[in-house]
Amino acid sequence: MEIKYIVRKTGQIQSEVPPAEKMLKFLYHHPFGRTAILPLVKQKIVSDWYGRKMYKKSSVKKIKSFVDTLKIDMSESEKDMDDFSSFNDFIFRRLKTGARTIEDGLVSPGDGKIIAFENVADIREFYIKGQPFTLEGFLRNKELACSFENSSIFILRLAPNDYHRFHFPYDGIPSEPVKIKGHYMSVSPYALIKDFGRVFCENKREYTILSTAQKGQILISAVGATMFGSIMNTFDPYTKISKGQEMGYFAFGGSTIVMLIEKDHITIDQDIIQNTKKGFETYVKMGERIAL
Repeated sequence: MEIKYIVRKTGQIQSEVPPAEKMLKFLYHHPFGRTAILPLVKQKIVSDWYGRKMYKKSSVKKIKSFVDTLKIDMSESEKDMDDFSSFNDFIFRRLKTGARTIEDGLVSPGDGKIIAFENVADIREFYIKGQPFTLEGFLRNKELACSFENSSIFILRLAPNDYHRFHFPYDGIPSEPVKIKGHYMSVSPYALIKDFGRVFCENKREYTILSTAQKGQILISAVGATMFGSIMNTFDPYTKISKGQEMGYFAFGGSTIVMLIEKDHITIDQDIIQNTKKGFETYVKMGERIAL
């Protein structure tokens, strides 16, 4: 399986080779890995154990090889490479002021690879394997699921080399986060293509509803993953926020942001829609417009 995506700024098709690629293939595509090892890996205790290791001072020795291997642009970072106190401190590093431009319209909440559907029901045709994806299963709230049943959906996947802070996509007033307990399956395409519904309806996640003046209600959900389970919020609920303001960050690795928006309130940028229909993710950066 080759993971291909389109770099929006250039239109080029590139391939992604995720860290631990062989292990991901084994866990999600090999019968023994899927039935015997995966149930252990997705447990909270495993992610918590690895997360603690990434907070230790000794973990800083991993930073340079990680940066070199994944070609991370450290010129955007507030801190120099020698100034981090741990590997996790590096992972959720802040960027320099002005490193990202906040554009007009609805913007991407983070750096990563995005797919979008004008109607959430279209996911069932795109990911046909495994457990079906339903809003009720994802939100664990039947009434809320019904209120977003005619929504558009964005799924932004952060890879380990991406900037790991996420931001508000529009001006508004955010609610208190609602936390949903769950497992820690990978959000790599190796896992998603095998069972999209299971990953997003079983993983640890939380959501916040952003009330806006022009776009109605926007549901923003941060989803945890294997070794990347920690979701930290940095905003004050029920306080007016500005588009591009920091919302939170993921500890070690990468994960996913899911957004639901009433489809009558937005027009998704057509390049993202067309790329999704062709089976490609689109690489975007935080603050880049994704819809009007």
